[in-house]
Amino acid sequence: MTDGLYTAVATSTGDGRAGGRAVTDDGALDLTLAVPTGLGGPGGGTNPEQLFAAGWASCFHSALKGVAAAQRVTFSDSAVVAEVSIHPADDGAFGLSAALHVELAGVDQGTADHLVEAAHKVCPYSNATRGNIPVTIDATVA
Repeated sequence: MTDGLYTAVATSTGDGRAGGRAVTDDGALDLTLAVPTGLGGPGGGTNPEQLFAAGWASCFHSALKGVAAAQRVTFSDSAVVAEVSIHPADDGAFGLSAALHVELAGVDQGTADHLVEAAHKVCPYSNATRGNIPVTIDATVA
């Protein structure tokens, strides 16, 4: 593998998702973690699934804008909503699944579908998860 263009560094301390902290080396991110109420926890903090969803939504959105610019396609507005779900596995472990919902304004459905497909090919999160977890992607035009 070649040298990375950028390396993010984050450290989790304390009790992990159950009241621990996650901090980046530059201090830009400093979060208290909590088990969500949907998993029987107290809530009141973020959790790894939210962090993954936020990262993927942001990365995919950047990939979408990059692909559109390279193809000289303009749209008037856009958003990417990432849903990351955690599931129990048969062996006592846990797995993830994801759904990406892309919203575009100012293009037709065919163009939106084409841009989303192209973004899914270049997004690092999409490439990292491809074949590893179930992923669905859809595009909606306004």
